[in-house]
Amino acid sequence: MGSKYCFKSITIVPTYKEFIDIILSKTQRKTPTVVHKHFKISRIRSFYMRKVKFTQQNFHDKLDTILTEFPKIEDIHPFFADLMNVLYDKDHYKLALGQLNTCKHLIDNVARDYVRLLKYGDSLYRCKMLKRAALGRMVTVLKRQTENLQYLEQVRQHLSRLPSIDPNMRTLLICGFPNVGKSSFINKITRADVEVQPYAFTTKSLYVGHTDYKYLRWQVIDTPGILDHSLEERNTIEMQSITALAHIRSCIIYIMDVSQQCGYSIEDQISLFHNIKPLFSNKPIIIVVNKIDVRKISDLDDEHGKLFDELRNDPNVVLIHEMSTATLDGVVELRNEACDILLAHRCEHKTKSKRGEEFENRLHIAMPQPRDDKERPPFIPEAVLKKRNQMETNDKMVADEIMDDEENLEPLTLPTKRKLERDIELELREDYILDLKKNYDLPNDEKYDIIPEVWNGRNIADYVDPNIEAKLDALIREEEERINSGYYDFDLESEDEELQEIRQLARKIRDKKGLLKFEQRMNNTNKPIMPRTNKKRERSLSRLRQEQRELGVDIESDEDSNYFDEAAIPDSDIHRPPLKKSRVDDEGRVRSSSKTPRDRIGLKNDEMRKKARKLLKISQRKLAVNARKGEADRMIPATRQKHLLAGKRGLGSSRSR
Repeated sequence: MGSKYCFKSITIVPTYKEFIDIILSKTQRKTPTVVHKHFKISRIRSFYMRKVKFTQQNFHDKLDTILTEFPKIEDIHPFFADLMNVLYDKDHYKLALGQLNTCKHLIDNVARDYVRLLKYGDSLYRCKMLKRAALGRMVTVLKRQTENLQYLEQVRQHLSRLPSIDPNMRTLLICGFPNVGKSSFINKITRADVEVQPYAFTTKSLYVGHTDYKYLRWQVIDTPGILDHSLEERNTIEMQSITALAHIRSCIIYIMDVSQQCGYSIEDQISLFHNIKPLFSNKPIIIVVNKIDVRKISDLDDEHGKLFDELRNDPNVVLIHEMSTATLDGVVELRNEACDILLAHRCEHKTKSKRGEEFENRLHIAMPQPRDDKERPPFIPEAVLKKRNQMETNDKMVADEIMDDEENLEPLTLPTKRKLERDIELELREDYILDLKKNYDLPNDEKYDIIPEVWNGRNIADYVDPNIEAKLDALIREEEERINSGYYDFDLESEDEELQEIRQLARKIRDKKGLLKFEQRMNNTNKPIMPRTNKKRERSLSRLRQEQRELGVDIESDEDSNYFDEAAIPDSDIHRPPLKKSRVDDEGRVRSSSKTPRDRIGLKNDEMRKKARKLLKISQRKLAVNARKGEADRMIPATRQKHLLAGKRGLGSSRSR
């Protein structure tokens, strides 16, 4: 799975009932469903064998997906292996996956046995019973895995909620007693949002944040608090911290609280450090004293001061640092020092490893050897030397002028040898701010003013080109010459009427196209759907009555509302159906007046409707003659040979047969 483990991609493990519904419904949908006893026996056998094989393959694929996607404890990083053992019990987890694997093989064996029996099925009934028995035994085998499926689904949900920890990444690991300020520290240096409360064991699991330092990505892990007792007595929350301390290559930041506001004495905190120190082997350790706004190391008595002197003399402890997460004193400095120490430690470890020796063997640094005792300085052309000397004299002149008169600054050429922005950034580090206006050719009190549009009666844009006024005068003269020469004169009256009509028509077409484009653009925009009450009604009863009167329909009277006057309707509108209030069809059923019956759609009168019905019956008669039995038939009679249905032989000759 690689160094980064994505447990969030594991598919959902269905329950037993969902499993059965998925598999059996898929079998029903994706295999043939029609079989008759008059089919050839080989066809019946293959029909039911296909169902058994298809069901077995679905069970096999689904179980195989579960077994493949869940991580194998032997194949993943030891940190994740131990973490899963702490959270889920390694034996229980392996047992659940092993029983699913056994279930998969049992289903395969059941399908193989029943397919072998189906090869010798002698009737449709026997084949069907064998198929039912095969599917029933597969379902029974899976039913025994109900608890394992539920357990694996809970494991999957918990795995998906685990933080994405990369064990091989540059990591700062924070540990210590509960309520000493571990979560507050990670919240200050990363964007992690760990809950902080004034009581112990607020953090119950591992939390991960990320920070940037020296253009590198750093992983910061906040662990739950650890108490000072034996390994056997530690609970699940504490064992998560122990697992992270043991397996992740990191810089250990052990946080202490000398103000004893956490509820634990200084002796207990130092005793815990010595107790878990074997887990810190080959890792740089930084002891951090938090809450110095309340009490510092210098404020301790002699007895406690000796304890910290012993810690300073410990060869494993790289640094003892003081900070306060409340006032942010020393927080950023601790982050920077921890990152530098870890970076140096990782580089030293890589150079000592065998892999470092492999890279060193590939590298060869060539050092030039002198041929003789003669000195050969680099050659610099005279023109370059002269220009360099001239620049140095200019720099001295500029410095002298600045010293003489600092108030009357004139636009001077900047010296070439000046401090670069990169040099300033390295000097100031975190305090560096990029200032783009400091080199403006303006007095200091005007550099940071908002640039106006008009300055001294002129537009600021006019200062872009020094020859802007000369160019503007040239354009004005050119425009005057064009006007005087009659370049823009155009006599519309000299055109004939036909050309003027064409121009007017073209103008209307252009206006119409513009309107159509505008309407299309407006319709294509994502306009909010307005409620119907705000929309202007497009239909009204008065408009409906007027339109129907024009068509020759009287909608005021109730009598003869089903009929209309064909003579009053123009030929172009003869296809429009008449308006009806309510209507009773031929069978006595009341039909909606707003909907035209299907047998009258597109027909002008009763004569055309009768003709259409006659053609419909003729076409149905042909279909009845060529009818075939299908799946939708309610009754499928037993099929017989033709001579059994043709009746007795007559007196004619037998040659006709």
